[in-house]
Amino acid sequence: MAQKRNYSNKKVPSVDLEVGKMPPQVLELEEAVLGALMLEKEAFTSVGELLKPECFYKEAHQKIYAAIQNLYSKEYPVDMLTVTEELRKVGQLEEIGGAFFITQLTGRVASAAHIEYHARIIWQKYLQREVIKISSEIQTKAYDEGIDVDDLLDESESAFFKLSQGNMKKDVTQINPVIDEAIAMIKEASQRSDGLSGVPSGFTELDRITSGWQKTDMIVIAARPAMGKTAFVLSMARNMALQFNQGVAVFSLEMGNVQLVNRLIVSETELPAEKIKKGNLASYEWEQLDHKIQNLIDAPIFVDDTPGLSVFELRAKCRRLKKQHDIQVVIIDYLQLMNANGMNPGSRQEEVSMISRSLKGLAKELNIPIIALSQLNRGVEGRAGAEGKRPQLSDLRESGAIEQDADMVCFIHRPEYYKITEDEQGNSLIGMGEIIIAKHRNGATGDVRLRFRGELARFENPDTGVFGDDLGMDQGGQSVTYGSKMNESTDGGFAQQPAGNDFGLPNYPDGPPTPFDNDVPF
Repeated sequence: MAQKRNYSNKKVPSVDLEVGKMPPQVLELEEAVLGALMLEKEAFTSVGELLKPECFYKEAHQKIYAAIQNLYSKEYPVDMLTVTEELRKVGQLEEIGGAFFITQLTGRVASAAHIEYHARIIWQKYLQREVIKISSEIQTKAYDEGIDVDDLLDESESAFFKLSQGNMKKDVTQINPVIDEAIAMIKEASQRSDGLSGVPSGFTELDRITSGWQKTDMIVIAARPAMGKTAFVLSMARNMALQFNQGVAVFSLEMGNVQLVNRLIVSETELPAEKIKKGNLASYEWEQLDHKIQNLIDAPIFVDDTPGLSVFELRAKCRRLKKQHDIQVVIIDYLQLMNANGMNPGSRQEEVSMISRSLKGLAKELNIPIIALSQLNRGVEGRAGAEGKRPQLSDLRESGAIEQDADMVCFIHRPEYYKITEDEQGNSLIGMGEIIIAKHRNGATGDVRLRFRGELARFENPDTGVFGDDLGMDQGGQSVTYGSKMNESTDGGFAQQPAGNDFGLPNYPDGPPTPFDNDVPF
C-alpha cells in the first residue's frame, strides 16, 4: 500500500540537536575492561588507582566493577564465578542481567592486553560527563536570580577544582632523579651567604634554626589569645615581602582586610595605633605616613578576609595566586575558623583533622610552606609557676591531628603577660617574646627570643630590630617614637617636606618634640 503523503502547510517542529546529544561513553571498552579483569588476576593493579565504579557509564557495569573492587580489597580471587557469587550475595545479580551477562563479558576479550589504555579512555569519558554535569548545574543556577553571583563563582571554581584534583595522578619515582634534585638544592644553599634553603622569616635566630620555612612544610604557630599571633605573622609577612621580595598570601578569617592593613601601616610607619584609627595626625605625621607607606604599596602581599573560608575555597584561591603571582608562602589566621564543607565530617574534631590534612596536602601540591595559626586550650592558664605557663604540644586545641600533620609546631610565649619579668639568670623579660619550636620534623628544636612591641603590633630581632637603623630605631635597636606637634598644613593636605629630610619629617630648629606615651594595646 502506498504511503500517504502529507501536503498540508503545517510546519514540522524543529528538533533541538543539543538536547538529543548522547553523553560521552565507550560501552565496548567498558565491557572489554570488565572481561579482562575477570580473566587475569593481576589486571586490577593496572586500573585500580584510576577507575572508580562511577567512571562506568552503564549502571550494570558500575555494579560489576564494584563487586570486583570489593573482592580484590579482600584479597579474594577475581573471576567469572567469584564475581557472580559476590553479586548474588548483595542481591544485584538479576539487576545486571544474570550470570549469562557476566559470561558474555569474559567472552569478549582474549587477554588483559591494553587494559590500562582502555581504562584511560573510560576515565576521559567520565571526566567529560562530569564537566557536562557541573556545567549544566551551574547554568541552571545562573538563571536563578536569588543566587549570589560571588557564591556561584566560588561554587563553580570549587567543583571544577575538585574534579581536576581527582584527575591528578603522580607516578612512583625511582630514587636516582630525586637524589639529583636533592644535591642541586644543597649546592644552591651552599652558595648563599645566609645559608638559608627556605623562605626567610627575617628573624635571624629563627632562620638559623629552621634555615627558612621549607617548601611543602606545614607550620603551625599556636598561642593563647593576646600573645601576638597575628602580630608575629604580619611581621614575618612584611619581612618576606619587603626584605626578600617573596610573594605572601594572608588569609585572615578573624579580622577584615582594612584592619589587617592598618596593623601593617602602624608597624611600618611607627605611628601610634590609636592615632591611625582616629586619623588624628599632625602634619609631619601625615608626611611620615605618606613616606613610609610607599614601602607597602607595591609589596607582594595578598590579603583575603573571606569569613568561614572552606578548604575547597582556600585551595582554589591558592592555586590561582600561585599561578598568577607565584606566591612563596601562605599564612592562615587561623585554622580553627576554617570549615570543611563538602567533606562530611562527623564531629568538630574530625573536621579540624580534615582541614589539617588538607593544608599539608596543599603545601605539597603547591611546593610552598603553609603557616597556619592555631589556638591553644586553657591548660596553660591552669598550670602554676613560670615553667607551667610555657605551652606544650598537648595544649593544641581540638585535634591531635594538628600535631601529627604539622612538620613544625611553634608556640608564642610572652612571660610578661603572666607577670613574669625575669628569667632564671635574672635577665629582664619585659617587652620580650619567645618562639618555642616544640616540634621540628626535619631539624632541631629550641627557643628564640624576640622583642615584642605591643604599641606597634610587631616583633623584632632583639638586638638590631627588624628594621635595622630605619626611622624610629636607635643603634641599639630601641624604639624612639616622637610625639605630636600640632602644625598641620593650612590646606588640609600633606605638609611640604622640609629640604634635607629624607624621611618626610620636619626639621625643628629647637630640636624634636618631646616623646609621649603611646603604649596603646593593639
